[in-house]
Amino acid sequence: MRFLKSFYIHNTFFWYVAILAGCFMLSYWVPLMYPIAWLLIWVLLGLLLFDVYLLYAPDKGMEAERILPQKLSNSDLNPITIQFESLYPFKANVSLIDELPQQFQKRDFEHKTSLLKNYKGEFEYFVRPVERGEYVFGNLNVYASSPLKIIQRRFVFQKDQKVPVYPSIIQMQQYDFLAINNKLSQFGLKRIRKIGHTQEFEQIKEYVRGDDIRTLNWKATAKQNQLMVNQYQDEKSQPIYSIIDTGRSMKMPFNGLKLLDYAINSTLAFSNVALKRKDKTGILTFSKTIETYVPAVQKITHLNTILEKLYNITTDFTDSDLGLLYAQVKRKIRHRSLLLLYTNFEHISALRRQLPFLLALAKKHVLVVIFFENTELKALISTNAEDLQTIYHKTIAEKFSLEKRLMQKELHQYGIQTILTKPEQLTINTINKYLEIKARGLL
Repeated sequence: MRFLKSFYIHNTFFWYVAILAGCFMLSYWVPLMYPIAWLLIWVLLGLLLFDVYLLYAPDKGMEAERILPQKLSNSDLNPITIQFESLYPFKANVSLIDELPQQFQKRDFEHKTSLLKNYKGEFEYFVRPVERGEYVFGNLNVYASSPLKIIQRRFVFQKDQKVPVYPSIIQMQQYDFLAINNKLSQFGLKRIRKIGHTQEFEQIKEYVRGDDIRTLNWKATAKQNQLMVNQYQDEKSQPIYSIIDTGRSMKMPFNGLKLLDYAINSTLAFSNVALKRKDKTGILTFSKTIETYVPAVQKITHLNTILEKLYNITTDFTDSDLGLLYAQVKRKIRHRSLLLLYTNFEHISALRRQLPFLLALAKKHVLVVIFFENTELKALISTNAEDLQTIYHKTIAEKFSLEKRLMQKELHQYGIQTILTKPEQLTINTINKYLEIKARGLL
């Protein structure tokens, strides 16, 4: 039974059978070909038995291993490595088929190569998950054949290997490195304006080009006989909360990723940056109920707690209750904090219904409302209108796009900070806003 499960006919075998069939057809006109065709049949059967012996004589003809990361990063390209080794005494032809998790909906994965005796091979491929959760890799199938290519022997390794998909760890590490070194602008990632500074004095240092001349220390300059400036640092240990709306408005997908997942990836990357800058970070998620609440703490190990909480967040089709959010914030968050509210409004009427609660939150805290541009509408607006239907569609798209800008303007009129962003630029713009608020000393 074990033999039958691993025994497969090679595709080349059917070419041999086609040639034999051609010989029998030719023998209808050339009788001499008839005995030759029968002789070829016996030769093929003999080669088939010999091929079975070559592939099944060794107990272990192949070794293979799939190397997975401990965690996959959502929305990023994650490397998967496969190492394999041939134990056959001849050059083996190998076909590797990895059974990918059902979330990828990919059923044609295959890698073909050839291996010499005791040769160790390796190849790498990439997967891009767009949903958080547990992913199960099926069998790693290795089909080996001899140079005769009549049959194949199947080897199976690492059945049902599981790996969790977490919020974008790769994105978190990328922005962590750039932000900590204050080099975001060198990579074209930061458009922040330096507007003033906080009054927490750090040190006196030599003036370098680009320093604010308003911070010149004239006494130190006279003493050192060179320009000296006061250096200030941002106030630390300030509470910052990422508040994520998990209602139906965050279910909308862009580039295969839901708005909720964009918000989660941004929260993780931003929390890491804020913790490295000695601020306290926490999270709160809500829709019809308060689903997750993690108090703001200033410990770098707190990032693991945030990561585990973000891993299990899901969205549903209910309307979110900002009144409930206001009551929870009033009860749980007693100190003045920076609140980053990830939500989405498609109509200005939806914003105005929630505006009283947003104003109530902004009275005690620094509130930043983060919502999203509809990039598909932008693409529709940029198309050329050649018929009446396209003109109608463009007009409606421009109306929705204008409403987004009106929402942003209306919130500004009430003194509420906003970020209107494309989904793929969410993390960059959120970190920019955080750095701007810190630089202006608004918190």
